[in-house]
Amino acid sequence: MRDIFFSISMILLTLVIYFVVSSLYKRYPLPILLPILSGTVLMIIILVSLGISYDKYMEGGQFITSLLGPTVVALAYPLYKQRDFLKKYLFTIIGGAFIATLTAMLSVGLLGKALRIDSALIISMLPKSLTTPVAIEVAKVLEGNASMAVVGVTITGIFGVIISPYIFKYLRIYTSIGRGIALGGTSHAMGTAKAAEYDELAFSISSITMSICAIIGSIIGPLIVWVLQM
Repeated sequence: MRDIFFSISMILLTLVIYFVVSSLYKRYPLPILLPILSGTVLMIIILVSLGISYDKYMEGGQFITSLLGPTVVALAYPLYKQRDFLKKYLFTIIGGAFIATLTAMLSVGLLGKALRIDSALIISMLPKSLTTPVAIEVAKVLEGNASMAVVGVTITGIFGVIISPYIFKYLRIYTSIGRGIALGGTSHAMGTAKAAEYDELAFSISSITMSICAIIGSIIGPLIVWVLQM
C-alpha cells in the first residue's frame, strides 16, 4: 500500500512541476524557463532535497514514461490534417532531414577527432540529433554507450530549443516549413514541442522530419563510423 501511495505521489509531483513551469514559461517566455529545462532542474532539486533516488522516483515515473508511445502515435493526427502540404513538400523535407542528420553526425565525428576525444565517446555522441529511443539503439549498434547517447540527445535538444528563436530571427526564417525542418532535424522531440508554439503546420513538419531523421541516422550511422576510422 505504501509503495502504491509513493508511486502516485511521484506522478502527482511530476504533473504539478510541469504545470507550474509551463504556466511560468507562458507568462515569461524566457529560454531559461523552458519547461524541459526548468522542470528538470526543479525536479532534481526536490528529489535531492528529499533524498529520493532516481530508481525510487521511477517507481511512479515509469507510468508517465509509458505514455511516450501513445504520444508518438498521437502525432499522426496533425500529420494527417496537413497531408496535402506534406505531400507537396515531401522531397524538400527529406532533403532537409538528410542534410541535418549528415551534418550533425559528421560535425560530431570530425570535431571529436580534431580534439582527440576518445573514439567510444565520439561514437556514443553521433546520434545526438535523433530522438531518444532511436539514439539509444543506434549507439548500441555502433558499440557506443547508450547512457552517453541520451545525455547528448538531451543537451542537443535543450540547446537547440533555446537558440532556435534567435537563429530564426537573425536569418529571417519565418516560414512553417523552414522552422519545422530546422527544429525536427536538430532538436528531435524537444524541437517538435517548440515547433508547436509557432503553428500546427510547423509542428507537423517537425514531427515528420524527426521521424525521417531517425531512419536516415540509423542507416548512415555505421557509414559515418567507417569513414571516421579510415
